[in-house]
Amino acid sequence: MAVDIDTLPARFRPRFPIFERQVYVNSCSQGALSDSVRAAYGRYLDDWDERGAPWEYWVEQAEAARTGFARLVGATPDEVAVTTSVSAGVSALVSALPLDGDRRTIVVSDLEFPTVGQIAHAQELRGATVVHVPPEPDGTVALERFAEAIDERTALVCVTCVSYRTGSRLDVAGVARLAHERGALVLADAYQAVGAIPLDVRALDVDLLAGGTVKYLLGSAGLGFLYCRRDLHERLLPTQTGWFADEDIFRMDIWDYSPSSTARRFEAGTPPVPNIYAGIAGLALIEEAGVEAIELHVRGLNTHLIEGVEELGGRVVTPRPERERGPLVCIAATDEHALVAALSAESIVASSRDGSLRISPHLYNTEDDIDAVLDGLRRHRHLLAR
Repeated sequence: MAVDIDTLPARFRPRFPIFERQVYVNSCSQGALSDSVRAAYGRYLDDWDERGAPWEYWVEQAEAARTGFARLVGATPDEVAVTTSVSAGVSALVSALPLDGDRRTIVVSDLEFPTVGQIAHAQELRGATVVHVPPEPDGTVALERFAEAIDERTALVCVTCVSYRTGSRLDVAGVARLAHERGALVLADAYQAVGAIPLDVRALDVDLLAGGTVKYLLGSAGLGFLYCRRDLHERLLPTQTGWFADEDIFRMDIWDYSPSSTARRFEAGTPPVPNIYAGIAGLALIEEAGVEAIELHVRGLNTHLIEGVEELGGRVVTPRPERERGPLVCIAATDEHALVAALSAESIVASSRDGSLRISPHLYNTEDDIDAVLDGLRRHRHLLAR
């Protein structure tokens, strides 16, 4: 059952000890550590100590994570691969693209995380052509730019749900429509959205979607997932693989390549067991709160932040309209590193990218936290770009 947005901080903030000493507004880099995630690592160590090598049990934990990820994005468990990172999942996926016919082009927006662009350009060694889609001056990417880049030679279109650089929220469903009209597949990078914005792979009509637990899912580094639409499983045959991608992981067969008939074919070697424990604990917090409630709560905090920055004479890089922004807000700075350091000295934890300060509240933040950020920006107004 979703929690009313007015109760979110009261219900969840006490479970994150960092708020006893810091104003933490850096969820777009790393979610704050909860008591339940810390306890999950303890359970992993206890299970290891008490059971010895309980691989069957640990595989069950991986399956629980798979089911949780599927539930979060409106997929079925057999459409989800459990990975160590978005990089691992996307690399396995792209290794399955034939790139040996007329479709050799990979389209990426310029707002993607480096992982996506670097993996795409690595395919140039296999004969791929990479086409970039530039953003508009306001930090958005217009559908018209995607329409210009996608054609009958396009194999894959990569689009981020929310840009880590600007906080801009892209029209993923619109991009998917354009790509499918031209026969291309669509991969959505949901890392800066999952856990903070409701996602439904059917409504978005994406073929593939990747995410991970280190940010708004409140887990730790080392755990991610890849959704692959069921009817693509047999069509996409990865050459980057490992024994947990096999149709029967306990058969231990070294004589052939027999990948799973499900999205598990995009997995690799031994799963990141400790991080799975933490990931399940983080997922439980998100499900208890409800993603819809989290989105509404964060939206209100970010509106308050944007209005406050504008009153200070600062410039917000993130688009102003609610439908065009995600859970993080980017504020232009004359020296973003100096501004992050100045706020850190005042026990305010934020981050920076591309000339901007990034503020990213979550279910545990309050309006008082945003006021503390604004007070800090007022004291360091000389570091705000106009």
